[in-house]
Amino acid sequence: MTETLFITCTRSRIRKEFDKQFPYLTAMAKAGETPEAFKKTLRDRLLEEARNPASPPRQKAAERLLRFIHYDGTSVGELSTGDRLPIRTITRLWEFLNDKLPAETPVDLLLDLYRQFDLLAHPREIVPSLYQVKRQMNRWPSGLDKEVLALHEANRERIIRCLVHKIEHRPHSSVYRFEAQASDEEKYTRVRQWWNTGRFHLAMALKSPAEVNAFLNHSLDEPTLQRLATARKKQMPFFVTPYYLSLLNPLEAGYNDATLRTYVIYSEELIETFGTIKAWEKEDVVTEGEPNAAGWLLPEGQNIHRRYPEVAILIPDSMGRSCGGLCAPCQRMYDFQSRRLNFDFEALRPKENWEHKLRRLMCYFEDDAQLRDILITGGDALMSRNETLRKILEAVYRMALRKKKANEKRPPNARYAELQRVRLGTRLPVYLPMRITGELVDLLKEFKEKAAGAGISQCFVQTHFQSPLEVTPESRRAVDALLEAGWTVTNQMVYTVAASRRGHAAALRRTLNAIGVVSYYTFSVKGFRENYAMFTPHCRLLQAENEEKSFGRIPPGKNGELLHLIQCKKPLGKHLLRFLEDNKLLFAGIDRNMLNLPAIGKSMTFVTVGITDEGKRILKFEHDATRRHSPIIHRMKEVYIVENKSPAAYLRQLKDMGENPDEYTTLWQYCEGETEPRFPLYEYPPYPYDVTPEMTNLKL
Repeated sequence: MTETLFITCTRSRIRKEFDKQFPYLTAMAKAGETPEAFKKTLRDRLLEEARNPASPPRQKAAERLLRFIHYDGTSVGELSTGDRLPIRTITRLWEFLNDKLPAETPVDLLLDLYRQFDLLAHPREIVPSLYQVKRQMNRWPSGLDKEVLALHEANRERIIRCLVHKIEHRPHSSVYRFEAQASDEEKYTRVRQWWNTGRFHLAMALKSPAEVNAFLNHSLDEPTLQRLATARKKQMPFFVTPYYLSLLNPLEAGYNDATLRTYVIYSEELIETFGTIKAWEKEDVVTEGEPNAAGWLLPEGQNIHRRYPEVAILIPDSMGRSCGGLCAPCQRMYDFQSRRLNFDFEALRPKENWEHKLRRLMCYFEDDAQLRDILITGGDALMSRNETLRKILEAVYRMALRKKKANEKRPPNARYAELQRVRLGTRLPVYLPMRITGELVDLLKEFKEKAAGAGISQCFVQTHFQSPLEVTPESRRAVDALLEAGWTVTNQMVYTVAASRRGHAAALRRTLNAIGVVSYYTFSVKGFRENYAMFTPHCRLLQAENEEKSFGRIPPGKNGELLHLIQCKKPLGKHLLRFLEDNKLLFAGIDRNMLNLPAIGKSMTFVTVGITDEGKRILKFEHDATRRHSPIIHRMKEVYIVENKSPAAYLRQLKDMGENPDEYTTLWQYCEGETEPRFPLYEYPPYPYDVTPEMTNLKL
């Protein structure tokens, strides 16, 4: 049975398949008067399979099912919700085979169980195909392709005409206005000039569904408009720059823009839950004077977020608390909901006391024994004006100097970690590449050059390209400028359903490598209900890691060469492509798959311990063993997370998007994950001394 047919099976059809393919299961279930008796008989059989070394894939399948039996009848604490979750995976199978399964139980649980027993009966060795991955990558054009450029230009022409009309009806006090006697052509020429300035796009950002629809040539259907109207009534933020909107395809023909569109057009679940969204990152909930969920004591307000000993996030009181657009899967949607982050630029301008507050915040980093890495984000770090950003970086630099100086007075075994890494978190090279101006580049270059004297050897711009379509001539110029300033540009992608389609992430990595951007993280979408439409099960992340991404794995002994190339060679894109060609790689797959676990950090080390009645997998996580954590993890019990949707529901979603589910048929067997090793670029440099083991600002 093809995957396309399998995921649409009815309960009666899947029962026939169980009876036909696994008659021993039906016999065991009928013979066992209770689920416990069935589990004992099944366990004995599976133990024989698990002890047979002749077929490792069969052993693996047996071990998975034994794990389901082991956890059946227990309950676990689900970390994201705090609820107790009963596990009845094998009990439900017994009920199903004895015609006792509740009628309302969805079929997705049974589909996953069927595939697990099928893998036991027919183990499969997975051999990725280079030809197939290339074919899948070639489906996804970039914003540099000729056909896409032509459509982008047509979009820009249409949007500029719309902007002329918009400006004509704006208050005359606006900075962007026309002379009284200006002709239509003069107005068009003026807007065309303004188009190349970042402030213009922020001033002209589209803030209502009706306006977006008009600028998209009235291409949104009625259900979408009604959904977005509901979002507006709930006062959900809406903010799209004209530039980013020009990347969407309003035509039925042409390129597939679903990855971009799902960022702009909110899902029903996100709109429905907005107002009741909870913080997935539990450590982001701060009560003054109390430690956060990771045990860290933080200064007043919401300026510093912290999870790990070595790194803390700084969110300035400035326009950096805003963005160039609202990303639908944003991990800080909770903060937009509470309006700590927003698009009121005037209200976000730094107050006169901000510089005093900034100095106090820098004292937190200076006086902490372990902090060596500051991530300036928001919002978006580059939304701050140049002068504000200059002051922030200057404060960071002076703090690093003071921390370095203070260490000279400490005994060798009591020295603090000095600042080594500064990162700017921004999506503006994608949403608003015009923001990367010569003045910005000059201040970044100036900071980079003097930062080395304070011990800061790593300066990263962490951006967020989601699709090859976002790599345009404008974004390429922005990246070139950032690289010229001496900063390394890294990318974090969120693995939404649209981004998870076969070959898409691989094509993005390749396109980014060509312009000098290296991959850092591929993030799993958070599992709360607001992200249901965008959530991709972890089995797909692992499938891509072991199949598509295998053709980007750096050969043994080549990490040092690639590291030197990234740090020293210009133009980086050209040298990266040559490295890929020399080593027969499709891209540099140096990013790591990760889920941000609530309160305790990132990891992709897990096993599947059960399946809910809805077919959602229950995952037991371990901490990322490659990095240090807050000592609070030693007090925490085992970490369990329930996925947002079942593998079957995910495959049906792909089918509705035009994908062929048969190309994802190996998905089901990916039930165990292991966090990938960190590429040397992302390691902290060693100190010439031993950092004190003391933990400051910690209260468990």
